[in-house]
Amino acid sequence: MTYKVIVDDNYHYMDKDERYTHAEFDTLEAAVEAAKKIVDDGLLHDYEPGMSASALYTRYTMFGDDPWISGPAETPFSAWKYAKVRCEIICAPVVRELNRWTD
Repeated sequence: MTYKVIVDDNYHYMDKDERYTHAEFDTLEAAVEAAKKIVDDGLLHDYEPGMSASALYTRYTMFGDDPWISGPAETPFSAWKYAKVRCEIICAPVVRELNRWTD
């Protein structure tokens, strides 16, 4: 059996017409990594210099892609919990300073 990464759209909450299957994976670990990448890509796309973690997280929960995993075993992955942690990291002062030097 495979694990499917399915993506909902936070902007269209509960609208199954906006849902799509990203990909299928042989392992839970691969599915989780794919789901994390979807969240990370969205957060990095929405991040603006000087943005607070709270503002980025609010933007994610309102408009971001919300991947979840369907498979033979229950998965502990939560895109919202993962996004909350990643927002703190992306918006940390050290990261902001590094971003200033790479822009």
